[in-house]
Amino acid sequence: MRTVIIDGYVDEPACFGVPPYISPYIRYIAGALRDRGIAEDDIHYFTIDQLRTATADDVLALKSADLVVILSGMTVPGKYLRSSPITPGEIENICSLSQGLKVIGGPIRLGFSKEGGTGASELGIEAEDVVIAKQDIEAFVYDLFENGSLLDPDDINHRLRTVGEIGKWSRLGAFIIEKHPEYPYVMCELETYRGCGRKVHCSFCTERFYGPSDYRPVFDVVDEVSSLYAAGAKYFRIGRQPDLFGFHAKDIGADILQPDPSVLESLYGGIRKVAPDLQVLHMDNANPATIAAYPEQSLEIMKTIVCHHTSGDIAALGMESADPNVVRANDLKAMPEDVMDVIRMFNDVGASRGSNGLPELLPGLNFVHGLPGETKKTFDMNYDFLRDVLDSGLLVRRINIRQVMAFPGTRVYGNDELVGKHKKLFLKYKEKVRKEIDLPMLRKVVPKGTVLRDVMCEVHDESSKHELTFGRQFGTYPLLVGIPLTLPLWKFTDVVITGHGQRSVKAIPYPLEINSAPLSVIKEIPGITDLEASEIYSGVPYANKNDILEKVIDVERMLDYIIV
Repeated sequence: MRTVIIDGYVDEPACFGVPPYISPYIRYIAGALRDRGIAEDDIHYFTIDQLRTATADDVLALKSADLVVILSGMTVPGKYLRSSPITPGEIENICSLSQGLKVIGGPIRLGFSKEGGTGASELGIEAEDVVIAKQDIEAFVYDLFENGSLLDPDDINHRLRTVGEIGKWSRLGAFIIEKHPEYPYVMCELETYRGCGRKVHCSFCTERFYGPSDYRPVFDVVDEVSSLYAAGAKYFRIGRQPDLFGFHAKDIGADILQPDPSVLESLYGGIRKVAPDLQVLHMDNANPATIAAYPEQSLEIMKTIVCHHTSGDIAALGMESADPNVVRANDLKAMPEDVMDVIRMFNDVGASRGSNGLPELLPGLNFVHGLPGETKKTFDMNYDFLRDVLDSGLLVRRINIRQVMAFPGTRVYGNDELVGKHKKLFLKYKEKVRKEIDLPMLRKVVPKGTVLRDVMCEVHDESSKHELTFGRQFGTYPLLVGIPLTLPLWKFTDVVITGHGQRSVKAIPYPLEINSAPLSVIKEIPGITDLEASEIYSGVPYANKNDILEKVIDVERMLDYIIV
């Protein structure tokens, strides 16, 4: 039985699977196939980026496969450095090329994201040998098999997988990361639970379609990390859940469940025990309402995270709006004063600088526009809130501003007029936030002279007139780093920050090899004047640092940034 898994990438409010990330769904699908007796060698894995430059052998594997499984789905808009999600046209091309059964699934079952990221449309592929999994694709793939043979897909019930099943499949499917084209540099997204336990759901969120909160046992997650670590994984993010602080939260009869700090201690401590040499352990989502309602328990959890994680971590807070009327109209999570208190808590615990050069743990903020109750004043309220954060000296690592994507089954679906009502104002306001909030905030989070460790060089900017390499650290919402040199790709380098954009930084290698550096890069050394840079450049080559001091007067302050 020859099978092919195609990773068309996923991007959800509570799950990310665009390179260098690999989503848990891919590993569940591979594990389900293994659980049905399919050998590892008969499970081929391609990202859509690979298929865009496919070899003859790749095409042959696709054509001859008995089963092709296509994972995709973007339920939030995103911009990506070097990868782009699969398109409907590419799905159609793959389906026409392959002669076997094609199963399409993932978040795409909710609809295919429209251009511009404001909603979703039906996928619209109709063929006898193409099936769209209406529930969990990993469960559908598992149920397709009986005694090593494929069943008629029309006879398969579409269902959700169970916690027990993914506990097994996640371990069996860990091997698939070794087939990723960027292995071993893959970031493994980990699931603790999915679904939403709220009785009244936010008007736009798709997490409710997964049902009530379905917690995985802590030992299952730890065992999964152990399997991934044995397969060579070193980079992890606990990202697949709507609220990490709500993992195994207690129902004490209140509207918001109470966090259990002991569960998070067991989770983080267990991961550190089975993966002692991991390079990254980060998180994603946190509900500000949970933290505001239970500050003592949440503070304990924050301290646990900082104790066991790696620095540069971000807790993305789903604030959505600082307008109380919008909060009430859409049953959102927290009022602006609650979110401000939560931001202070994170700063108290996590603002100190860690070993990779970034603060240990900072909050991120998510804003959504185009919601019921929004007026022109909403934009002013959101901006004023962010200005208060900046002026108070608090740090926020990431501000995500987007227009709502309306999916079928949500309360905002079908209200296109509302979604696009303030589009011009939205664009103007977004640019204002980028210039007047993001830029000064980034200068505070990572000032000039900050050394960032282990930046992975990922792409060369071929459109630039000058040499330029873009890189990022591995982590949650990594900071984009522009380096004015052509550096080898897929290599780590340390850099020192020399300038700031609205959402990115400019940097040079740290330390800088002075004898081979061009004048334009020497001028970027923090604290150096153009005249001093010219004098240093004219004295190349140097035998050692003392040689520099003998030839150029009064540049001792820049010696920490260079190497000879």
